Amino acid sequence: MANNRTFRGGVHPLHEAHEGKSPTSGVATRDFNAKAVSIMMGMHLGAPSTPCVQPGDHVKLGQVIGEPVGFLGLPVHASVSGEVLEVGPVQSVNNPAAMAVTIKNDFKDEWVELHPLGDVETCPVDQIVPAIKAAGICGMGGAAFPTHVKFAVKEGQYCDTIILNGAECETHLTCDHRLMLEKSGRIVDGLRAAMRALNVKRGVIAIEDNKPDAIEAMTKAAQGRNGVEVMPLQTKYPQGGEKQLIQVVTGREVPTKKLPLDVHVIVLNVGTAAAIADAVIEGKPLISRITTITGRVKKPSNLRIRVGTRVEDLIAECGGFSMDREHVGKIVLGGAMTGFPAPSTRVPLAKANNGVVVYCARESVELEETPCIRCGRCVDACPIGLVPFKLKFMCEAGDMQAASANNIMDCVVCGSCSYICPAHRVLTSAFKAMKDQIAAEAKKGKG
Repeated sequence: MANNRTFRGGVHPLHEAHEGKSPTSGVATRDFNAKAVSIMMGMHLGAPSTPCVQPGDHVKLGQVIGEPVGFLGLPVHASVSGEVLEVGPVQSVNNPAAMAVTIKNDFKDEWVELHPLGDVETCPVDQIVPAIKAAGICGMGGAAFPTHVKFAVKEGQYCDTIILNGAECETHLTCDHRLMLEKSGRIVDGLRAAMRALNVKRGVIAIEDNKPDAIEAMTKAAQGRNGVEVMPLQTKYPQGGEKQLIQVVTGREVPTKKLPLDVHVIVLNVGTAAAIADAVIEGKPLISRITTITGRVKKPSNLRIRVGTRVEDLIAECGGFSMDREHVGKIVLGGAMTGFPAPSTRVPLAKANNGVVVYCARESVELEETPCIRCGRCVDACPIGLVPFKLKFMCEAGDMQAASANNIMDCVVCGSCSYICPAHRVLTSAFKAMKDQIAAEAKKGKG
């Protein structure tokens, strides 16, 4: 029987060269512990944390090394034990001088004193959200939004459904797939903790139907857990988008300029749920995650890495490049649709970095942009219902007012329009640049 649970628009990279999941989907996760890590202070949406250690200090695993700043602030924790080598700027994806703490790993994994709450079904409800904040947990599948802020339900608001995103619709990535197979019980524990914290009766784990083994594992783990269900979804990109998940699972549509909580829903990544369980049950902060290393490497892998591990160390752990270095085209953090090119192999990974994909030079060639032929494929593909070809003209003209009036801020930058465009129009990156410009102007106006 066909699965009709899907959303309007979208695309699906059908052939393997585009989807790229088979090299790692069946590869079990293994741990990797680097000789040194550079832990960035700005890994979450909001102001970067303030370093509270100095070179020469000895730190324990899980020790706070960055104090939170502002409403969206989060503490940052040491992901290894050892000596602080440096406190200063490092190259990140978006910033050539991002503040970080570099630690030499002593491989002793000596933990700081932890304060677990215990069983997610019996622990004090009022301590769950503070534990999530203290653990430095942010979204692990997208914009790295601080999780405790998502749970800040204002007066007059309420949440009746929590959705866990297990779709993993992005190309090449299989880290969530492996997590659902290997830590299914821990994911359900995290969901139940979140449900109890907000007194929510319905928790839905949404998984694309191209992952039948994950659906089976999560269904088994959810048995007997109050209010938890698993919902298979049709395989289509971007099925894992927050607004798309809400539409499919609940039938509700998030209005323009509104948030999921405005339709009484909170969406979390399955990795975020597992981190919540670690924080509640064991008192552990978020210091590691599963990341997929794939593409042109000798041994594509799913690695559980420490936050702050450099790209070059991950590639070395996977056997190095599968070609001469001069034939490497680009290295992308994330999948092909929404990932960002790494400016250097020295870049350290943050909490939300779910993949490293290496492309050869031939795969990295940018196709020549040609004039729009008004075919409308971008309109059909847009999951938000925008008109991308018109927005592109507005972006080229620098017309912020027109772009804003045509709801460019609702664009989720999924890349569907660029993927489907036969003229190879540079759509998604133009929209992101315009969104950033509008946001900067709005911030300037408030200042």
